[in-house]
Amino acid sequence: MLILRSLAFNAFFYLHTIAWLIGMLPTLLMSKAVTLACVKQWARINRWSLGAIAGVRVEIRGLENVPTTGAIIASKHQSTFETVALLDLFRDPTYVLKRELLRIPLFGRYAQMAEQIAVDRTAGRAALTEMAARAKAEATKGRQIIIYPEGTRRPAGAPPAYKHGVAHLYRELGVPMVPVALNAGLFWGRHQFLRHPGTLVLEFLPAIPPGLPMKVAFAAMCAAIETGSDRLIREALAADDPPPLPPEGRDFLARTAAATTAARGLVDDA
Repeated sequence: MLILRSLAFNAFFYLHTIAWLIGMLPTLLMSKAVTLACVKQWARINRWSLGAIAGVRVEIRGLENVPTTGAIIASKHQSTFETVALLDLFRDPTYVLKRELLRIPLFGRYAQMAEQIAVDRTAGRAALTEMAARAKAEATKGRQIIIYPEGTRRPAGAPPAYKHGVAHLYRELGVPMVPVALNAGLFWGRHQFLRHPGTLVLEFLPAIPPGLPMKVAFAAMCAAIETGSDRLIREALAADDPPPLPPEGRDFLARTAAATTAARGLVDDA
C-alpha cells in the first residue's frame, strides 16, 4: 500500500506540475500578481494531494510569530515540501534561489515574473552583495524573504551545515528573522521515492529581533532551527507507526541524547 500510494502521489505531483507550467503560459502576458496567484493555487493543490493521496497530514504551527511586514524567513531545508508549502503561507513571498533554477524551461520565466531573487553561487562576495541589495528592496515593500541557510536539502536528522550568507542578509536588511523548524524529510525525503504517512509539522519559531550582532543572531538562528527540528523529529518518531530515519540520520537519537545530557550537566554545574 505504501508503494502504491507513493507512486500515485509522485505521478500526480509531477504530471500536475507539468500541466500547471503549460497552463500558466498566458500569465506571461499578465501581471506578477496573476502569476503569483496561479503558483499559490498550484501549491494548495499539491499540499492537499499529499494528505489525500499519500496520507501525510500537514500541521502548521507558530504563524503568530511571523511579522506582517518585511522579514527574513530562515527555514530548515529537508524536502521539496517546504518549498511548496511556504508559497501559500505568505501574501507575497520572495525566495532566495540558485540562479541555475532560472534555466528550467517555463519555471525560470515564472520565477522572474514573480520577482524572486536568483543568486550566482560561483560569484562569491559579489553574490552576497547583490542578494542583500535585492532582498532589501523587496523587504521594504513588506515582502517576506525566504531563505534556506544550509543552501540545499539535508536529510532529516543529519548534522547541520549552515552557511553565513543569511547572517549577512540579517545585518544588511535590519528586519526580524524568523527561524523555521520542521520534520518534512521524514515523510518526503530528498531523492526518496516513498512518501511515509504521518503528521508532518512545520513550525515558525519566535522571531529574532533586528539589530543584534551578526554572530549572535546567526548562532541564535542555528540553535533555534536545530532544537526545534530535533524536537519535531522526535515527536514524529514517537508515533505508533513512525517513519524511518534516513541513513544519514541514523545516529540522530544517540547524538541528540548526548547533547541533551551535556546541556543538563552544564545546568547542574551552574
